[in-house]
Amino acid sequence: MADILKAFLLGGIICVIGQLLIDLTKITPARIMVVFVVLGVILGLFGLYQPLVEWGSAGASVPLTGFGNTLAKGVIKEINEKGFLGVFTGGVKAAAAGITAAVTFGYIMAIASKPKVKK
Repeated sequence: MADILKAFLLGGIICVIGQLLIDLTKITPARIMVVFVVLGVILGLFGLYQPLVEWGSAGASVPLTGFGNTLAKGVIKEINEKGFLGVFTGGVKAAAAGITAAVTFGYIMAIASKPKVKK
């Protein structure tokens, strides 16, 4: 039960930050998503994201920051195994399932909905 509460709290904090960015700034949701992914990459590269994953499990690994962290870990692993080429292949290999799901479900939602431009 404590693990569920920790995941809920950490995931909720990440969502609150995103909602505040939407409500208090004129940054578009797409740019906010990019900020979260890049933040996850940076925190992952410096080893600061793994303690969040260990504490909050799915609350840290599911959001976009977790995707960025997965990219960073994949790049680090591939660089250690294959050298400089790992910079180009590591992130994609590590996040292949997430990328495939995002493209597939994004395509389905694009067909099923009518998106509107934020003013």
